[in-house]
Amino acid sequence: MFHTTTLLTQGAAAALPQAAAAAEPTASTPQLVLAAVAGIAVIIVLIVWLKLHPFLALVLGSGVLAVTAGIGLTDTFTSFSAGLGSTVAGVGVLIALGAIIGKLLIDSGGADRIVDTILDRTPAKRLPWAMALIAFVVGIPLFFEVGVVLLIPVVMIVARRMRTNPVLVGIPALAGLSALHGLVPPHPGPLLAIEALGADLGLTLGLGLLVAVPTVIVAGPLLAVPLTRWVRLAPPVSVLGMSDGAAGPADADPDGVPTGDRPSNATAGLRKPTFGMSVLVVLLPVILMLARSVVEIAGATETGYGTVLEFLGEPLVALLLTSLFALFAFGTAVGRTRRQLGDLVGSSFAPIAGILLIVGAGGGFKQTLVDSGVGEVIASGIADAGITPLLAGWLVAALIRIATGSATVATITAAGIMAPLAAGLEPTHAALLVLAIGAGSVFLSHVNDAGFWLVKEYFGMTVGQTFKTWSLMESVLSVVALLVVLLLGAFV
Repeated sequence: MFHTTTLLTQGAAAALPQAAAAAEPTASTPQLVLAAVAGIAVIIVLIVWLKLHPFLALVLGSGVLAVTAGIGLTDTFTSFSAGLGSTVAGVGVLIALGAIIGKLLIDSGGADRIVDTILDRTPAKRLPWAMALIAFVVGIPLFFEVGVVLLIPVVMIVARRMRTNPVLVGIPALAGLSALHGLVPPHPGPLLAIEALGADLGLTLGLGLLVAVPTVIVAGPLLAVPLTRWVRLAPPVSVLGMSDGAAGPADADPDGVPTGDRPSNATAGLRKPTFGMSVLVVLLPVILMLARSVVEIAGATETGYGTVLEFLGEPLVALLLTSLFALFAFGTAVGRTRRQLGDLVGSSFAPIAGILLIVGAGGGFKQTLVDSGVGEVIASGIADAGITPLLAGWLVAALIRIATGSATVATITAAGIMAPLAAGLEPTHAALLVLAIGAGSVFLSHVNDAGFWLVKEYFGMTVGQTFKTWSLMESVLSVVALLVVLLLGAFV
């Protein structure tokens, strides 16, 4: 590990001249440090105390940072605008395509089919592991909040029928969703970090899945056992205030098998996609992007098949092809008309509008950090201190996460600060830096995080019980992911 740390630190130091050429500091080092503190403090105060939307907080924080760093008033938002544009251009389309896939997966009943099939074939004592698997598979294309809304009603139904503490099956599901949210593209956080650090998406995807598997196992099914002893919840008698048979989002069929989400009556006369087809849609972009990475690592990009796989594995192409395939698999193949598909695709964009604005503003804040020279100064301090970039990235993300409660803001800020260090890293270590930041971004969810209250209300827990379950699980997940990342960094 010492050898790896030394190499990473040397690589970080070597990257500094390159960063300096791209962004000459406009002020002294103390002034730039003050600018960074002021910009981040403004964002935290606006989000935590004044409850301002993160988009506006990031815009204002970028302005404060630029002015404090000595950038002229007329150029205060020049870097911000450029960063916002490049980020939305690079990440925004991918998020939009991911939203289309997720919407089709849910409204067609494909997500239901995955849940039903796995639960139907799993013995009762293995259900915590089954819930982790379901969350892991379904969590790839779905945003965290959507996954929670989809799976928590299923968790409650399973807990009721098992007559067990809902924490036993709920924590594994939440761990799977949270790990995918923080570590695996095409989720917004990892995508933004990949863009900011110049990491390879396919390589990050592969390593992210590799890190996520042991992380979910430890923070999910294994951790759930002691948590059920510390927090004793009675088996639920209703799901979201409704009896099992009347539960809207997670009904049961006549045989007693949970049937998951029932989005609307519009699906009543439609055929349900098969389990194999549903899983194929979820995994298709993963397969294409991983195939591209394998071809690049093998040095076969100049061959005929290598050129094709390199093109098909381009993130935009992979998600576009998957979206088109999903339109067939979850649309025309199950009996939807073209008009219905058009309306469905259109309805998938409204929920991501806020996410796109936050991600874009985060890119603007990152670019302001870089162009003002603040990122270079902080990176220089990290390199001089001899801290491995992986640990430094995790620490920065974890601190911002604790302060703001936002995993996205934590990822944005940490990626901007660590960007100068990433330029000198090998592709594998740049990808691992993305994962370290992602791991830090989910550390210690508490009362300033909307997810904390979402879980509290769904499970009917007190604030103290939520700290002992959800907050502890998030912290364990974050630390385990960091340890796996550091372990991989010692061998790759």
